[in-house]
Amino acid sequence: MILFWSSTRMKTKLGYFIGSGITILWILFFYQYVIFQQRVKDMDFEGAFGSSDQRLLMQINGEGSGPTFQRIAAVEGDLQGLKKDSERLQQYMDRVREAVGDTMANSNVTVLTSKIPVIPVIVFACNRPTVKRNLDQLLKYRPSAESFPIYVSQDCGHKETAEVIENYGDQMVHMKHTNNTPIVLEKKDKKFEGYYKLARHYRWGLNQIFRKYNHTAAIIVEDDLDIAPDFFEYFAALYPLLVADSSLWCISAWNDNGKADLTEDAPELLYRTDFFPGLGWMLRRDLWMELEPKWPEKFWDDWMRRPEQRLKRSCIRPEVSRTSTFGKKGVSNGLFYETHLKFIKLNDVSVPFRERSLAYLLKDIYDPRFASAVYNSPTISQAALRKGDFSGVDPNVSIRVEYSTKDQFIKTAKPLGLMQDFKAGVPRCGYRGVVTLFRNGRRIFLAPPIGWNGYDLSWN
Repeated sequence: MILFWSSTRMKTKLGYFIGSGITILWILFFYQYVIFQQRVKDMDFEGAFGSSDQRLLMQINGEGSGPTFQRIAAVEGDLQGLKKDSERLQQYMDRVREAVGDTMANSNVTVLTSKIPVIPVIVFACNRPTVKRNLDQLLKYRPSAESFPIYVSQDCGHKETAEVIENYGDQMVHMKHTNNTPIVLEKKDKKFEGYYKLARHYRWGLNQIFRKYNHTAAIIVEDDLDIAPDFFEYFAALYPLLVADSSLWCISAWNDNGKADLTEDAPELLYRTDFFPGLGWMLRRDLWMELEPKWPEKFWDDWMRRPEQRLKRSCIRPEVSRTSTFGKKGVSNGLFYETHLKFIKLNDVSVPFRERSLAYLLKDIYDPRFASAVYNSPTISQAALRKGDFSGVDPNVSIRVEYSTKDQFIKTAKPLGLMQDFKAGVPRCGYRGVVTLFRNGRRIFLAPPIGWNGYDLSWN
């Protein structure tokens, strides 16, 4: 059957169980039929038990516990599981077609190569003329000006930065946020003035995109980001998933733990995450209409991570980041830059995501497979992990390290080089409490015990 994760020796692609150009139902059942026929051949099915009634009777009599019976049961279990998957996929495809139309949906549950929806990019800028570096890359990698119009929303009124933007002429729209009214703050809050201005700017800029220009979705980047060659391909392919899966609220290009020594060289791998990553992300208009009336005065990204905003929704994020930051100086004064952010690996190859099935990211399909991959992995102690002692564990399988407290998580994450902070109880890259990484040729899950029942808001 399909493996959920890949290893260095076995690069099984995560969830790629639908072939290109064949309808979902046919390919699923054909695939299962081939496997079924092989298993029948292997176990001389005709010489075994001929009917389900006979097999049930043998099980009741205690005769159905042998390897042949177990293999038959496994085949039947596979068929039932695949039937459920196909039903979920058909329901998903119906939602995609309803939202984006038949001509844009195909059996890969992506967007046809010949047609990309209009998804604008909005670049938030202020007083950095180096925005040119970001804008040059957007123009270089953009496959279509029609599909990906670029809007640059500038705050601050910085003349040199404005001149850089205006030099691009009609290649992009220069939106000028003219509300530079000083924000009155108490003395103790003066140091956070930049965060207030940033939240105000975001509100204005996104209102322009969704209310004035009436776009249905947008990709948000800031003026200090580099982008990967397949940045646009990534977002175009994942757009239908964001449309149809109500358990998703954003697509992010960023892996918070995306250092080279913590990621696998497998840029095609994608994940669900409960942590809002930001740093190059896509949202839909309906989400902005939900958030805008209660938009915060400051710290908008941490506000997004609160449970009353997230509402148990998730984002998609990559194994290898499609953005990296070169902005050491900014509102955050270089927080985490020297210790972490500058080491994030930027993807440098193009993955044809629109030619691949992304249906494995659907919650109903992803969650059981994710849980199985995590909790069927052998466990080792935190001490053994710190020592690199994997004795007795197959080098080709993933491993699990459990944590039950915030301190246990931090003590395990720190020596690995993971980010150790929590936002509203959620660790960076966490999904169902699990943080996944790839180190020294092995997939590692830092996971809570089986029976996890939600994030603890006091872990902050």
